Amino acid sequence: MSNTTSTHARPKKVALLTAGGLAPCLSSAVGGLIERYTEIAPDIEIIAYRGGYKGLLLGDSYKIGPAERAAAPVLHRHGGSPIGNSRVKLTNVKDCLKRGLVRDGQDPQQVAAEQLVRDGVDILHTIGGDDTNTAAADLAAFLAKNNYGLTVIGLPKTIDNDVYPIRQSLGAWTAAEQGARYFRNVVAEHNANPRMLIIHEVMGRNCGWLTAATAAQYRRLLDHEEFAPGLGLSRANLDVHAVFIPELAIDIPAEAKRLKAVMDATDNVNIFISEGAGVESIVAEMTASGKEVPRDAFGHVKLDAVNPGKWFGDQFAKMLGAEKTLVQKSGYFARAAAANPDDLRLIKSCADLAVECALRRESGVIGHDEDRGGVLRAIEFPRIKGGKPFDTGAPWFAKLLADIGQPAGAPVAPKH
Repeated sequence: MSNTTSTHARPKKVALLTAGGLAPCLSSAVGGLIERYTEIAPDIEIIAYRGGYKGLLLGDSYKIGPAERAAAPVLHRHGGSPIGNSRVKLTNVKDCLKRGLVRDGQDPQQVAAEQLVRDGVDILHTIGGDDTNTAAADLAAFLAKNNYGLTVIGLPKTIDNDVYPIRQSLGAWTAAEQGARYFRNVVAEHNANPRMLIIHEVMGRNCGWLTAATAAQYRRLLDHEEFAPGLGLSRANLDVHAVFIPELAIDIPAEAKRLKAVMDATDNVNIFISEGAGVESIVAEMTASGKEVPRDAFGHVKLDAVNPGKWFGDQFAKMLGAEKTLVQKSGYFARAAAANPDDLRLIKSCADLAVECALRRESGVIGHDEDRGGVLRAIEFPRIKGGKPFDTGAPWFAKLLADIGQPAGAPVAPKH
């Protein structure tokens, strides 16, 4: 399937929105798009919808004027999203109605489409994950049926790095680096109590890439440290002792036996887990006990509510003879960071291409297409899908597990 390039005239008005959770790319991506339009098409008007799809439904937008254009470079040095995010699913009518975003009897998709028409928007840039971008594609299709030409160009934001067929999502490299920095301080708690079990819970619902990359990045930090074993400062205490991700089955009794030996030798154990690891077991326990499983507007289990880190801590604490268990989550720290140099380069290349695609009215999600030899292009919306599993056969991950003495484990069938 190839992209369809519209024959519509040169765009006159562009709208930006960011949606979903934060990632260390949103601020820079907004800044990059504004900069590129100002450089090569300064006559095109730019607006931003405040709070993502919420702002679109409410008609809450503001103009990017000369002062905002001049200040755009500042955004590369900040995290978060200057134009605001929200978790709104346009096809979830009940949720939109409950939140006061539409009136009874209204179709949120039609409300959003009509707002774009009223605002005169012919290019919509969406910066978000697969839900954000496919929702925008649905809007474009809806408007096309009514003979209104809207070009939608997405930028792939997710620290999980789990979007098909995109090789690298914006912000993921930075999130791994920041998670490693976070744990570099947390790990000092190991000597605050005898037989300490520290659980580092990393974001990643269905994909373990971020957990694995964070653990690898953290161990690279340790490679540059000096130690004093005779004074109790040993790498063995600071190291990663286990990495649990959704793609690999966890043999809890076998791992408990291995990690108890580590605990006996070092007086502490440090475990990195993906927040999505073990969720099926947790949900099964909650359901069996009659507890309601909390879910968001997209139907996803609310991971912060089911608390996978605590569940793993409870499972292992008794088997390891831990005197104290500390669960720490780096997600909000990592996802709100400003983009690092690697991500800044990726963001710029994607934002520049997004503007070029806008000028020729070519829709799609910008990314390195794994099914097209890794070329950077506007990937067709029907091919965009979340839930891409981490490749546990990657050499760097195999080396990570071998270095910490953890068996690879059996792969889990990917979820669709």
